[in-house]
Amino acid sequence: MRASAARVEAPDEFAIEVRRDLALEPKQLQSKYLYDGLGSCLFEAICRLPWYRITRAEQGLLSRHADAILSRFPDKTAVVELGCGSGEKLALLAEAGARRGTVVQVQLVDISPTALEATTRALGRFPHLSIIEHRATYGTGLRRVAAHRRGDASTLVLFLGSNIGNLDPPADEEFLASIRATLRPGDGLLLGTDLVKPEPDLLLAYDDPLGVTAAFNKNLLVRINRELGGRFDLGAFEHRAVWNREARRVEMHLVSAREQAIEIPGAGCTARFQRNESIWTESSYKYEPESILRLGARAGFVRWAQWIDPDARFAVTLFGVEGS
Repeated sequence: MRASAARVEAPDEFAIEVRRDLALEPKQLQSKYLYDGLGSCLFEAICRLPWYRITRAEQGLLSRHADAILSRFPDKTAVVELGCGSGEKLALLAEAGARRGTVVQVQLVDISPTALEATTRALGRFPHLSIIEHRATYGTGLRRVAAHRRGDASTLVLFLGSNIGNLDPPADEEFLASIRATLRPGDGLLLGTDLVKPEPDLLLAYDDPLGVTAAFNKNLLVRINRELGGRFDLGAFEHRAVWNREARRVEMHLVSAREQAIEIPGAGCTARFQRNESIWTESSYKYEPESILRLGARAGFVRWAQWIDPDARFAVTLFGVEGS
């Protein structure tokens, strides 16, 4: 017996944002658009690479501490995951929730239909769960989540995989505050964050020897070609990862190998590049344990617990909402 699922679609703003962001200085593309069907599959492959330890570290922490996390929610609980990926991590909490008889509803928010489908499949072995899919950005998804909230259940929001690191300050704090605004006393937020570590380890994670991350990054150009009629030559762009020590972030870029002009009819623009000019496609900020706690406090949360993998340098922090 499969869990029930309802899908909610979100509008497509791809063309508008591609035209806007390629006119910026430096040129940019939104990292959320990396996750089309192929991009989601490539990212799942990245998560299995020996040089990318985030996923394994986070799964290990969730597996070891799932019962402690859910002990904060002794009654009926609805779990909301923002950016659900493959559903493997959510399934660890769902399994613990099944043992405790507490998790009764799951709401998934992701712009990738592949991720939504994979997560719903992963949760299929929990027939008691009510599953609602929102194909939407995080902001739109949070509004829809509030509309589908079960009045008799507490809410636990998951924001895992160090996805918070894709947001530039102060947008990270503003985003956590937007989550806080949707919650009530007794609700919680489980936040996964990658920690600062030696530069060689960071660069290997974002520029692996097999070239999987390079393919993931270049697939954004493939998507523009496919969906917007773009004329990007993949061979004319090089994947590059850079550790910005001052800003504490890894940056991913696509660097033009020559001077060129790329027509994108579906976005109504032509992007002109100088040799070695780049498109900035993703930022991944890294944290210290104390900075995570300060970030949550500024957004209006109270620290309930924090667990750290000291070898992989990864943290999972449980924040709560207290007060009347």
